[in-house]
Amino acid sequence: MRRGTIRVSGGLLETAWWGADRPEAPTLVLLHEGLGCVDLWRDVPERLAESTGWRVFAYSRFGYGRSDTTPLPRPVTYMHTEALDVLPEVLDAAGIGKCVLVGHSDGGSIAAIYAGSGGAAGAPAAPPVSWPGLARPSTTLAGSEPQGVGAIIGLVTIAAHFFVEDLNIASIERIKTEYQTGDLRDRLGRYHQDVETAFWGWNGAWLNPDFRAFDITEFLPDIDVPILALQGADDPYGTDEQLRVFEANVRAPITIELIPGAKHSPHLEAKEATLAAISRFITELPT
Repeated sequence: MRRGTIRVSGGLLETAWWGADRPEAPTLVLLHEGLGCVDLWRDVPERLAESTGWRVFAYSRFGYGRSDTTPLPRPVTYMHTEALDVLPEVLDAAGIGKCVLVGHSDGGSIAAIYAGSGGAAGAPAAPPVSWPGLARPSTTLAGSEPQGVGAIIGLVTIAAHFFVEDLNIASIERIKTEYQTGDLRDRLGRYHQDVETAFWGWNGAWLNPDFRAFDITEFLPDIDVPILALQGADDPYGTDEQLRVFEANVRAPITIELIPGAKHSPHLEAKEATLAAISRFITELPT
C-alpha cells in the first residue's frame, strides 16, 4: 500500500494505491460503504491488484478515515453530491483516466450515479443538487471509446442501494442503538479520526424522514458500460429486489449475482467467491 493525500475543493482526502505503477493501464477505483474508509477494505485492494494486474486506488470520503471532516448534518443528497461534485475532482487530482468503479453499499450507489450521469471526461459540470429530480443527462455515447479523466469502462456494485426499503431503515435504526449502547463506537474509532461525524453523518441522513424519497433508478438507463452487480444472499440492509430493479432499469450488459453465505459485505464474508467474480469480470472487459 502506498498512502497519500489529495486536495480537492473541500480539503484533504486520504488516499492509497496498490499494484504496479502502470499509468497506461486502467485503474480500479474503490468507493467505500457508509461507515467505511481506506483501511476497512482490508486486503481486498491488494488481492484485486494481484489478480488483475491493474492499479487499485481508494480514498476516504470527507468525515471518514484520516480525511478532513465535514459539517453535520449531512444532507439527504450526500451521495449525489459525492458522485457529481467530489468524485470527478478526486479522479482528476489522482490522475486517473480509464477506470472501473467498484462501490460497496453507499459507494455502489455513488458509483451508479456517476456512471449514469455522463461522469466521464467531457461531461459538463453538474447542476446544483436538489431533491428530488437529480438526474443529469448522459453525455457519453453508447459504444464510444472512453477517454480522459475518470472515463469508466466498467462498473461493479456490491450491496448498492437504488431505493429505500423498510428492511434497510430497520437495520440502520438497530445499528444506531448499537453505537449508543455497545462497543461499535470504539471499534469504529480505530479507523476514523472523527468517529462521531463518520457515524452520525451516515446514520442521521438515512434516518431523516426525507431520505425515504431516495431513488436513483433515473440514473440507471444512462449507464453505458458493462456492469457486475453483487449482493449477499442474507443482506440485512436490502433485499434482492435491489438487484432486480437494477437489472430492469439498465440497458447496458449486466451480470447479477447473489453471493451465498454473505450478508452486507460479501467481499469480506464470502471473499473467495466475491473476488473471483470481480476479477473475472474485470479481466474480461475490453480495454
